[in-house]
Amino acid sequence: MKITKTNNLPLDQFIDLALYDKENGYYMKKNPFGGDGDFTTAPNISRLFSEIIAVWTITFWKSIGSPNQFNLLELGAGNGEMIKVIDETLLNFPECYSACNFIIHEKSDFLINQQKKNLNSDKFTWLKNIEKINKKPTIFLANEFFDAIPIKQFFKKKDGWIERFVNLNNPKKAEFTEEKTNIEKIEKNLNFQISSDQSIIEYSPDTFKYLKIICDLIKKNDGGMLIIDYGYTDSKMQETLQATNNHKYSNILENIGDSDITYNINFHSFEKFINQFKEVNSIFTNQKKFLTNMGILERAEIISKNTTFSQKADLFYRVKRLIDENQMGELFKVMLIKNKKNNFKTGFVN
Repeated sequence: MKITKTNNLPLDQFIDLALYDKENGYYMKKNPFGGDGDFTTAPNISRLFSEIIAVWTITFWKSIGSPNQFNLLELGAGNGEMIKVIDETLLNFPECYSACNFIIHEKSDFLINQQKKNLNSDKFTWLKNIEKINKKPTIFLANEFFDAIPIKQFFKKKDGWIERFVNLNNPKKAEFTEEKTNIEKIEKNLNFQISSDQSIIEYSPDTFKYLKIICDLIKKNDGGMLIIDYGYTDSKMQETLQATNNHKYSNILENIGDSDITYNINFHSFEKFINQFKEVNSIFTNQKKFLTNMGILERAEIISKNTTFSQKADLFYRVKRLIDENQMGELFKVMLIKNKKNNFKTGFVN
C-alpha cells in the first residue's frame, strides 16, 4: 500500500486508505457481501427486506404528491441486491415504476462492475457526484452506507482534546498515536458543539458533507432520505471503531486492506446536525419496529402459504434475524430525513 506525504495519518485518512486505496483498498478489490464475503447485510438475508423498502418507497412517493418523474438513488449499493429487488417489486406498480429514475452512487469501480452484472438493466445509471443530480424530487436510500465512511476519533484529556492518528512507518507494525487538537475550530466548521458533555468523539467529516448536500437537495427539490444502519441514540458518544475479517472481529491495525473497518453511528449527532436545516427534520425508530410496522410478518405469512415446512421455517428464521431484538432488530436504526411540511410517518409509528 503506497503511503504519500506522511506516514502518520489522522484516523479517517488511514481508514480511507485501508478501504478505498485504488489498488489495495478493501472495497476496491473484492465483493465483501454475502456468505463468501466478510459480512452479510439485510438484503442478503431475505428478499423480504428489500420488498418492504420498495413498498415504503411507493408510500413515500405518494406523500410527496406522486410526481410523474422522481429519482430513487441508492448510496453504496453493495452487490446491487437491494435495488434489484426494489426494481422487480416496483414493476407491480406501473405508475410509480414509470416515474422512477434509478440511480446508484458508488465509490468502488469494482463494485460498480458487480452491480452492473447483477442488475443487467438499462433502467439504472451511476452517479459519482450526487450534487450533479437533476432537479427532480429524490428519494435517497442508505442501507449500511454511513458506517463505511471513514471517521475521526477524539479523546478528552486533562489538558484538552487529542486526535487519534495511525503511524505507518512500518505498515506491518502500524500503531495508534495521538496529537493535540483545537476542538473549537472543528466545531466552528461543523456549526454545532459536538464536544458538549463528551469525553470521546467519533464523527465522519465526509458523512456530514453528505448530510448537508442531501438536506439542501431535499429542501430545493423535495424528496427524502431513508437511512438504515447499526448504531445508537444516546447523546453520550462511545468508542465503537471495529474491524471485521472473514465474519470475525479483527485488529484494526492488522490485515490492512483485507478487513472491513466500521463503527456504530451515533444517531443523536445525526439528528443534531440535521436540526441546523430549518426546512427539514428527521424521525427515527429501530429496525424491528420499522419492518413490523411495514407488515413484514404479514407478508411472510402470505408467501409461506403452499410452501414446505422447511421452506417456511427458513423464511421465518431469516425474518427473525432481521427483527429480533437480540439480533438486528434493536441494533439497527432507521431514520427518515424529509421536508418539515411533509407529515409522513409510515413505518415510524404504530
